[in-house]
Amino acid sequence: MVRRDPAEAHRAATPLELLFDLCFVVAVAQAGGRLVHAVAQGHAGHGVVGYAMIFFAIWWAWMNFTWFATAYDTDDVPYRLVTLVQIAGVLVLAAGVPRAFEHSDYSIIVAGYVVMRLALTTQWLRAAGGERGGPRTTALRYAGGIALLLVGWVAFGLLPRGGVQMSVFVLLVAAELAVPVVAERSGTTPWHPRHIAERYGLFALIVLGETVVAATVAVQRALDKGSFADLLPIAAGGLLIVFAAYWIYFIVPIHEHLRGGETAFLWGYGHYLVFCSAAAIGAGLHIAIEQVTGEAPISTLSAAAAVTVPTAGFVFFTWLLHARHYKPSLRQQVVLPMTAAAILACTLAGRWAVLCAGGVAAASVAVSLTIRHRSHVSSRTEDPPHRSARAVEGRRLRAVRPGGDRRRPVPAGSGAPEHPTVPVATCLACGSVASTDE
Repeated sequence: MVRRDPAEAHRAATPLELLFDLCFVVAVAQAGGRLVHAVAQGHAGHGVVGYAMIFFAIWWAWMNFTWFATAYDTDDVPYRLVTLVQIAGVLVLAAGVPRAFEHSDYSIIVAGYVVMRLALTTQWLRAAGGERGGPRTTALRYAGGIALLLVGWVAFGLLPRGGVQMSVFVLLVAAELAVPVVAERSGTTPWHPRHIAERYGLFALIVLGETVVAATVAVQRALDKGSFADLLPIAAGGLLIVFAAYWIYFIVPIHEHLRGGETAFLWGYGHYLVFCSAAAIGAGLHIAIEQVTGEAPISTLSAAAAVTVPTAGFVFFTWLLHARHYKPSLRQQVVLPMTAAAILACTLAGRWAVLCAGGVAAASVAVSLTIRHRSHVSSRTEDPPHRSARAVEGRRLRAVRPGGDRRRPVPAGSGAPEHPTVPVATCLACGSVASTDE
C-alpha cells in the first residue's frame, strides 16, 4: 500500500467514500430518533448522555476512516473489500442504537464498532508493509493502539449499567483520542487539505440533512392535520436554520487554514461538537413538532430549547473552529458569537422560538455579508500604491518651479550631462515613478 501525494492536484472524494458516508446516515438518523423519543418522554438527561456516547462512536469511526483514506486510499481490491467490511460494521452499530437508549445495552453497538476497528487495523498493517522508518512505526502504532483498545471496548459492552460503565467509557474515549497523538510522534502521515475539507463538508451536509427531514415532516403534518398556524412556523424556522448553517459553515475556504499538524488535530477533534450539534438540530425540530401536536408531554420552553441550544452550539463551534480565521476585523469576529447568544435568547419566545431562531441565523448571514462587502468596497476606494507614488512625484516636480516649466535645465559647461525632458509616469513593469507631461 503506497501513500498518496498530499499535494495531488484535483483530489476529490471517491464513490466508495460517498457510499461509506451514505451508510452513516442510518446511524445518525437512529441516534437522532432515539434522542427525540427520550426527550419527548421527559428523560432529557438520559437521552442527551446516550446520544453523546453513541454519536462519539459514529463520529470517531468515520473520522478514522477519513484520515486514513486521505493518506493511503489506493482504491485497489483489498482496500475496497476491507472498506465494505467497515460499512457492514456501521450498519450493525446502527441496529444497536435502540437497545442502547432503552436498556443501556451497548453490546450490539460495541460489536459493530469492533468490526469497523478490526477492519481499520488491517488497513494500517497493510500501510506499514509499504513503509520504512518513521512512517512504518507510525502505522504500526496506529494498528497496535486500535487493537489494544478493542479489548477495553469489549469489556465495556459486558459491564452492567451504572457509574462504573460510564467511568470506563470516559477512559476509553480519552485513550482513543490519544492514539493518533502518540502514533504521529514518530512521523506524520500525509494528508490532503482540500480532500479533508471536502470530506468534513460532506459529513456536515449529512447531519444537516436531518434538519431538512424534520422541516419536511412539519409541513406534511400541517397539511394532514390542518394545523398550519402551529407547524408552519417550525417548518419555516427549520429551513432558515439549515440554510444559514450551510452558509456559515461553507463560506470560508477552510483548506487554506489546515496546514500544520497541531491545527489539523484541533480542527478535526473539535468537529465532534459541530457535527453533534448539527444532527441534534434535526432531533430538536422533531421534538418541537411532537410538542405542538400533543405527542410529547413537555413544556413549550423545553421544546424550544431542544432547537435553540444545538443551533447556538453549531453557530458558536463553527466560528470557533474555522470561521474566525477569515474575519480580519472585530466587527466581523463578533457577529457569530452574538448570533449564538441571540439564538439562545429566542428560547423565551415559546411557540415562536424556532422561527425567531431561524430569523436570527439568517440575519447574521446578511449582516456578515454586508460587513464583508463594505470592507471590500472600502479597500478598493483607497489609493493604490502606484497612484500614491505618482501623486508624490507629481507634487515634487511641481514644487521645482511653481507655475513654470517642470523641467530643470542643466547649465552649460557644468560638466553634468544634459538630460532630455523625461515624462513623469509610473513604469509598472519596473516599479519606478513615471508620468507623461501635461
